[in-house]
Amino acid sequence: MSSELRAQALHCLSITDPELKIQAVAQLREEYLAGTISLDVHAMINSENISIPGRPDRPVLVNPGLVKRRSMVSVEGRAVLIHALTHIEFNAINLALDAIWRFADMPEAYYEDWLRVAAEEAYHFNLLNTHLKTQGFQYGDFPAHNSLWEMVSKTTDSILARMALVPRTMESRGLDALPPIQEKLHQAHDQEAVRLLQIILNDEVGHVEIGNRWFNYHCQQQGLDPIAAYADLVEKYEAPKLRGPFNYAARKAAGFTDAELAALDIHQ
Repeated sequence: MSSELRAQALHCLSITDPELKIQAVAQLREEYLAGTISLDVHAMINSENISIPGRPDRPVLVNPGLVKRRSMVSVEGRAVLIHALTHIEFNAINLALDAIWRFADMPEAYYEDWLRVAAEEAYHFNLLNTHLKTQGFQYGDFPAHNSLWEMVSKTTDSILARMALVPRTMESRGLDALPPIQEKLHQAHDQEAVRLLQIILNDEVGHVEIGNRWFNYHCQQQGLDPIAAYADLVEKYEAPKLRGPFNYAARKAAGFTDAELAALDIHQ
């Protein structure tokens, strides 16, 4: 097997077993940081005959409207919510790996950023799945939707679109959504889940910041106005419109400008 980072990222992406995937991602980052994995930013990697993304037979994927919401009063109701978040983290591992192998000719820092994201998302998945197991459930026990990966699939032709519409749109919604979810779990006396979500929220600010940084890098390279370019991409790729309430502090920490934050209110 290749000892090159981007080819290895594609291999990790193809792994179907979640436990094996998170182990492989952690090992890949360790080996890269130790200098035993090389990086070829120019390689055009062949993904023919490779199933993308690798995922287990369960959870069953359904339309988002069919993912039931259940009361936080019951253990199972809370497990459904944690399961949904676990599924997001699993998809987030895959999207980070896809960002590494798919897009060539970027600065080395780009690939190192997304390798860090992949490793942190794998860590998040493990945190949440371990917590699910303490409740008598595990990843795959409930249906889930595929909205995050669908946007990854839509943006395979453009790194500008990928950075704009996956980290800056889909993942930034997590910055807004997690504090209200933490409050619900606090009221349901699941303090461990609240603690885990704080770890995830803190890291996700950094992940969205990485998306912002590389989106702005490409805008600068192409002489584009970031706000106008973002609006054009949302329309072209039919991305979901962002709806408040917004976590302005987290978004600002993640690199959104004051003008971009003001635009959120205008377009609601």
